[in-house]
Amino acid sequence: MFEYEEMLPAVASSAPPTLRGGANAAAEPRQGSLETVRDLQARIGQMQAKKLDTRDLPTHPAIAGLLPGGSLKQGAAYSVTASVTLLMVLLAGPSAAGSWCGVVGIPEFGIEAASRYGIDLERLVLVPDPGEQWLTVTAAVADVMGVVVTRPPKRATDATVSRLAARLRQRGVTLIVLGPWPQTEAMLSLSDNRWSGIGDGHGFLAARQATVTVTSRVGGRPRSADLWLPDQGESVRSVRPLYGVPQPVLREATG
Repeated sequence: MFEYEEMLPAVASSAPPTLRGGANAAAEPRQGSLETVRDLQARIGQMQAKKLDTRDLPTHPAIAGLLPGGSLKQGAAYSVTASVTLLMVLLAGPSAAGSWCGVVGIPEFGIEAASRYGIDLERLVLVPDPGEQWLTVTAAVADVMGVVVTRPPKRATDATVSRLAARLRQRGVTLIVLGPWPQTEAMLSLSDNRWSGIGDGHGFLAARQATVTVTSRVGGRPRSADLWLPDQGESVRSVRPLYGVPQPVLREATG
């Protein structure tokens, strides 16, 4: 279904894949091979089962209440509109639960920020520049990862979407696309950013409030919550905690 002659840099290392620039992962783009992918798959299989016992993956508690079913579904696709921060918050739950996560085509995805949001760097693979081979690379990563993030450089054709969706369902892999994507389980967007920390002409940005809105494929009105992304302690939480416990403040989105 997909060709592997041009292949992903993050799996070209002989050591277990983690990150680009500071850990073990990434050789030059498009130098891998099908044998490399199979080797990676075997090594990951020794460390964790490819199939989980559930069809759901946990995500950050501040986001879970907005998602259909309260979690990410294996074999499903989600889209995030123009926010790497929101993307990292989504990945934090599956990563902390033991899922391997691959990020394809997002060079601004920073490992320091990812670590602060709770993503396990030892189970993270970055392929920052797959070039025109983004689909081949994304499909190859889906063979060995539990969660795959990608940003297509151009609009995907219907045939491309259908082939990749079939592969995700077969492998039980969750896809998160940065940007628009058809046939998604839900679309997440960020709006009404409000920064704090700047005083009367001095200071520094210390915290951000924003509205997260989730529009579900199954219909119904979109759901929104006001969150700290992050607060001054670098935590992601609801703006209004309930009885001292951070909980999302849910509301029906208008428009």
